[in-house]
Amino acid sequence: MEIKSIKTPNAPAAGGHYSQAVVHNGVVYVSGQLPINPETGERLLGPIEEQTEQVLRNVEAILRAAGSGLERVLKMTVYVSDISLWTQVNTVYERMLGAHRPARAVVPVGELHYGFQIEVEAIAALYD
Repeated sequence: MEIKSIKTPNAPAAGGHYSQAVVHNGVVYVSGQLPINPETGERLLGPIEEQTEQVLRNVEAILRAAGSGLERVLKMTVYVSDISLWTQVNTVYERMLGAHRPARAVVPVGELHYGFQIEVEAIAALYD
C-alpha cells in the first residue's frame, strides 16, 4: 500500500525533513506538534493552557486534512517540560476531546525546542 504525506497550511509547516503526517493503510500518523500559530508563525510561549490548546488545534487541523479528526484518535503521546503542568494540560485535553478517550502516554521530558512546554503526536483512524 502507498504511503501518503499530508501537508496543510492550517497547521505549522514541517521544520525539517519530515511530514506533518503520513497516511498508510487507513491510519494517520501525526508528527509531534508544537504550539505555533499556523496563520502568523508566532511561537506561543505563554500559559500552558494556551500552548496545549494550540497544539491540539494543530493536531486537529492535520487530522482533518488527512480525512480524520480528534474523535478518531487511537493514541496520543503528550510530551511536557514539567510533570507539574499535567493538571492544566489534562483540563484542556479533556475539554477538547470531550467524551472520546483514546489511549495516551504522558512523557515528562524537561526542556523542549524553543522553550515550549508541550509537544503532542497522534495516531488516528481515517473515516471510512
